[in-house]
Order: sequence, then structure tokens, then C-alpha cells
Amino acid sequence: MSKPQTYEATVEVRATPQRVWQVWTDVARWPEWTDSVTSVELLDSGPLELGSRLRIRQPRLPVTVWTVTDLVEHSHFSWTASAMGVSTVATHEMRPSGEGCSVTARIEQGGPLSRVLGLAVGSLTQRYLSLESAGLKRRSEE
Repeated sequence: MSKPQTYEATVEVRATPQRVWQVWTDVARWPEWTDSVTSVELLDSGPLELGSRLRIRQPRLPVTVWTVTDLVEHSHFSWTASAMGVSTVATHEMRPSGEGCSVTARIEQGGPLSRVLGLAVGSLTQRYLSLESAGLKRRSEE
């Protein structure tokens, strides 16, 4: 079994963990603060929680349905998606630090076609994580 393809972006945010969590988990509003997401449609009612499903549209990528598989309030959440021989886990973590918190967005892709996908869109994936992190910082610090 091959090692998963991993992409990551970390940024320091000068805002309380509560503020960052509020912005990050209000996923329907992501298109307002990151160019990496065109739309987010919540497929289940209520707040983001374990089992929540979302349909996310991103430029130059297929529309993907994600399912929340891990969530600890004011700490982290992860969601997963699978398509065309690739399973993807997207993790969003935050840790208090200095005058705010450190936030990390990470994508791990495994499966028989993950290396091929990495060659095709790996740099785009990394760029989108960087855009998301920078946008989260801007919105949280407002």
C-alpha cells in the first residue's frame, strides 16, 4: 500500500479560538472569504456536526460530497469523500498560540489512483489550501 498524498497549509490568526471556529464551521459562507470554493450546499439541516454532509463546488475540480467524520468543538473537524479510486480526508485543526491561534488545513489522499491525482491536481490542491488559510485569517481578524 502506498503512502497517502498529503498537502497542508498553516497560518497564525490573531483572533480568539471561538471566533476562528465560528468562521471555519460556518461552511455555507466559505465562498465569501476564499476563492478556492464556489459554493457549499449543506445536505442536512442544523449546525455542522458528526455525520453532516455537504456538497462543495470548487473551480477546476469536480463537485464533491463530503461527510463530517470527526469534530471536537474549538479544536478540529474532518470530513471525507471518495471518488474514482481515491479517498480523501480533509482535516481542519486549530491550537491556541500567542495572541490567537494556529490553524492548519490538511488534505490526505489515498487509494489506487491517489498518485495519479496528485500529479494532475496536487499543485492546485496546495494552492487552494493556502487560499483557504489566508481567507480564514482575514475573515477571522475582521
